[in-house]
Amino acid sequence: MSKWLFALLWIWAAQVQALTVIDDRGVAVDLALPPQRIVSLLPSLTESVCELGACGRLVGVDRYSNFPAAVRALPNVGGGVDPNIEAVVALRPDVVLMATSSRAAQRLEALGLKVLALEPRSSADVQRVIGKLGQLLEVNDAQRIWRHIDAGVAAAAQSLPPAARGKRVYFEVDPGPYAAGPGSFLGELLQRLGARNIITPEMGPFPKINPEYVVRADPDLVMIGERNAHGLERRPGWAGLRALRERRLCIFTAQESDILVRPGPRMAEAARLLARCIAEKGGG
Repeated sequence: MSKWLFALLWIWAAQVQALTVIDDRGVAVDLALPPQRIVSLLPSLTESVCELGACGRLVGVDRYSNFPAAVRALPNVGGGVDPNIEAVVALRPDVVLMATSSRAAQRLEALGLKVLALEPRSSADVQRVIGKLGQLLEVNDAQRIWRHIDAGVAAAAQSLPPAARGKRVYFEVDPGPYAAGPGSFLGELLQRLGARNIITPEMGPFPKINPEYVVRADPDLVMIGERNAHGLERRPGWAGLRALRERRLCIFTAQESDILVRPGPRMAEAARLLARCIAEKGGG
């Protein structure tokens, strides 16, 4: 084979294998080859990579990535917002996956690393991010994961009796307090389950609220993680909440909270947890 023909074939092969993924910043991330060494700095992205069959390509994760169990043995590079830059660089990743809200992207890129920033907030975002990761990992039918999620959420909704629908719900995501608004993936799950969110759309997907807002709204049902549930009655006016007086309160374990607040492959399981809460605590 002549040298020029060999060179043309090499260039053609390189072009075939090269890929470009547009991240949520609108940045085009170019990779000569599909990444074999990945650092993930967001638990939902970690879980999605593993669900796409590429857990073995992960070489490091943030401190909150704990599922599936295999990722717990990987090097921990700190928080997703402010990771240990030196630790990330030392892992020699082909690409770093992180949230758009992370402050580390520019520093990592300045050091020559490829960064793909993806941050799902709504259900549509989850579907889109799964597709982006499928493109990155060269998984042809990545959307099968979304179809499985969607079917699982629909089944959870169908499991609820008509009497359980229409309950006014407050879901507290984090201290602050931060609530799940209607435009968030959690708010959308609640809507599909027939619940009414006391947070209004104009407040945003995850607004920080005044605890007195909840008192004025007086929801039928309060959902909160056990990490945040201590001393609820001591919040201003909360002792008089109908949901607390009548014990219409769902306190989720740390493991359940992880499932609920991560917009990724376990959203169908999250829907089942929410449906169980509504059925058991929502009242007739």
